[in-house]
This record gives sequence, C-alpha cells and structure tokens, in this order.
Amino acid sequence: MRNVFAGVAIIAMSAVAGPAQAAETIRMLAPTWLGFAPVHVANDLGCFKEEGLEVDYKFEDDRSNVIAAYARGDIEVDMRTVGEHQGRPRDAETPGVIIGVIDESVGGDGVIADGNVNATAELKGKTVAAEPNIPARLLLQMELKKAGLSFKDLQIKDIATADTAAIFADESIAAVATYEPFMSQAVKNSSRAGAKVLLSSKDYRGIIIDVITARRDDLSANPKKYQSFLKCIYKTIDFSKAEPDKYAELAAPHFGLTPAEVKEIIATSLAYTTLGDALAYLGKPGERGKLHDIFDTVMELNLENGAADNKLDSNQQIDNSAINTVQLP
Repeated sequence: MRNVFAGVAIIAMSAVAGPAQAAETIRMLAPTWLGFAPVHVANDLGCFKEEGLEVDYKFEDDRSNVIAAYARGDIEVDMRTVGEHQGRPRDAETPGVIIGVIDESVGGDGVIADGNVNATAELKGKTVAAEPNIPARLLLQMELKKAGLSFKDLQIKDIATADTAAIFADESIAAVATYEPFMSQAVKNSSRAGAKVLLSSKDYRGIIIDVITARRDDLSANPKKYQSFLKCIYKTIDFSKAEPDKYAELAAPHFGLTPAEVKEIIATSLAYTTLGDALAYLGKPGERGKLHDIFDTVMELNLENGAADNKLDSNQQIDNSAINTVQLP
C-alpha cells in the first residue's frame, strides 16, 4: 500500500483490565500511511505505557516480506487495506485475522493523468503505471469495468509508488495509479498541461478500508493484549477529533510532514474510524458486520484482476471477539 519513509517506532501499551505486571509485547509491520498514525500518537500520549504493553512497530511496504514475517512468527500485527490483506500469496491458512478497522480512504488513493485523458475509457491501449496490488489499482479496475474494459485493455507498467512524480514526468505514461502524499505532489509539481486527479477513493466510498490484523494463535492466547491495543487506538482517534491541532503536531514528525500537511491530508484523504464505526464494520459477536460484505465484494475484484489466487471466507478472516470487549472512558 502507501509507503515511502523508513523507520522504526518502539511503542508502549497494555491490557484493558489495567496495567500488566510486566510489559507484554506486540511486534508489527505496516506501511507509512497517515491512516496508521494513531499508533504513534497513542505512544506519544502515553496510553500504551499506562496499559503495560510494548509495541515494536517497523515500517514495511513489501507485502511479501510481511507475509513471510507472519509465517516465521516474527510479528503479531499488520495493518493494510482489505484488498491488500487478500492479495497473494495469502490462503486460508496464512496467519493474520482482521480484528479492527482504523481508517477509510476518502480521496487518498487515485489515478492521475494530464489533459489528454478526461475519462478512464480513454486509457484503452495506453500505458498506465502502478505498483502491484495498491488500492488505486483496485479503483482503476472498478472504473474500467464500468466502461466495459479491463486491465487487459491497458499496458501496465509496474513501479514503486514513491517514484510517482518521476514516472508522471514521462509523457509516454498516460496515467499513474498512486496515493497520497505522492498523488498531490506529482500533480502540483507537474509540467504536463492539465495535470489532475482523474479518479480517487472519494468516488468509491466504503471500498478502501484499512484494517488491523493479528495472529490467531496469539489473539487466542492473549486476548487482553489486543483489547488494550485497540483501546488505545480508538482512544487516540477520539483525541484526533477533539484536539486536531495537537494531534497533527504529534503525528507530523513520524511521517516527515508538517502539522499543516497532516491536517490537509486528514481533511481531504482519509477518515479515521471511531470505536462505534469499527463495531459497525466488524459486527456483534457471532454476527456479520458491514466489513464482511465489503470483504466479499473486494475479494471478487481481486480474484478477477489476478491480485489474489485464493477465495477467502470473510467469516473466517474477520474476528470481532476482541473489539467487542473494548470500552472507552
């Protein structure tokens, strides 16, 4: 998904029933996407430390590396979009079950083009650059489908999203599927006439959802650890809405952004999910929520476009046990 900056944040956190006697640990890998900033800010606010839990958060953008780390038992938590969660080589036995939702892309993913392209259908036969299995690629697929086209009608060039601006400077590339902050930066700095965002996730609300996954075995053995983790995330999301200026100040340095840039991205590109939102997505214990249907819809698209090899069962891939025990002050 969205990646660029590299770094490590060691974060502290806890169990819902109160501080543990000794710190428990969660090791996690996730891309550098502002939607995941609540983890960093929760640490800055001291929530995790109060809860007695330590989280080792390393940035990792290569999906295959994350899956391999899960398989080796090197990590317990990952955060990605629903679509990326489903992507190859995942099958029904791959570690990592969805336990929460952290944000929705509402403009942060999209496709950019210049004035020569004014509709997705006009990309037929042209070269489109995109990193494999990023959310914008899914959006492009959906838009092409509406026009009776598919990826087979395009010439796809695989790239790293961090190279968006350089790739877009090449006028032989008709469009680039990308995400923020590269999307806006490429458009603003482009010399190509009519450079613009052709389509974005704001046109497809409720599809690009970022989820939190955890190892099934560790979740089963240590449920309070994940209650604490989710508690601090949703407490921090509430803080982001109550104190947006302070939240932006705390989040900015973790992502190499200014507080003003953080506020702009949040205002135009993503929406954090509150505990109430997340509960509606995951559903009550033993029941399906909105996310189950979204999962099934995206699953069919990923199978169709070749991003996934195995049809996964949303009932088996989503575990709402932990989130339904979370209570906020």
